[in-house]
Amino acid sequence: MAKNSDMEQLQEQVVELQSQLAFQEDTIGALNEVVTRQQAQIENLHEWQLNQKEQLQSINDEMSKDVVDEKPPHY
Repeated sequence: MAKNSDMEQLQEQVVELQSQLAFQEDTIGALNEVVTRQQAQIENLHEWQLNQKEQLQSINDEMSKDVVDEKPPHY
């Protein structure tokens, strides 16, 4: 009789472990989706930042040219 009880207990433990494993797999899948989405956002933001940097440098270069070419106000 003890062997049946032990076997049932082991089966319950196996079922519980399988349930926990399935939950963990779902959680890992959901986290992977979040990380993948965040990586895409990071890449987009990095590209945007590089574009902004180029635009700022271009504006800065144009402003520097204008200042160098200008005659002082007393001329």
